Amino acid sequence: MKDGEDLAVITIGPIGNTAARAITKAEAGLGKSIAHYDLRFLKPLDEELLHEVGRKFERILTIEDGIVRGGMGSAVLEFMADNEYKPTVKRIGIPNIFVEHGAVNELYHVCGMDEEGILTKIKEFIN
Repeated sequence: MKDGEDLAVITIGPIGNTAARAITKAEAGLGKSIAHYDLRFLKPLDEELLHEVGRKFERILTIEDGIVRGGMGSAVLEFMADNEYKPTVKRIGIPNIFVEHGAVNELYHVCGMDEEGILTKIKEFIN
């Protein structure tokens, strides 16, 4: 989706749009170059894309609107380990806790999956 040098962000699904806005703000505020990749599906994994990311980046942030454990971020971690890439990988998604009921935008905020939460995580990770 977008080239970059300092950090790779891998998303899946509609949350990629929220991530794209956060990436734009992060780049403007930090003066960093952030790549954005979209996995269109989990099975089969886009191994060509993940090899590219594994070879190029030391830091990878995965963002998904599903459970973190056993989700896309876990698949990326497994792929990197299986192929002997050694990036630091951070994951954003629904944590392994009971999340209260509520409006989607409120729940995304609680889980750090809204634009503000993603921007904060990018800033913490890239500095």
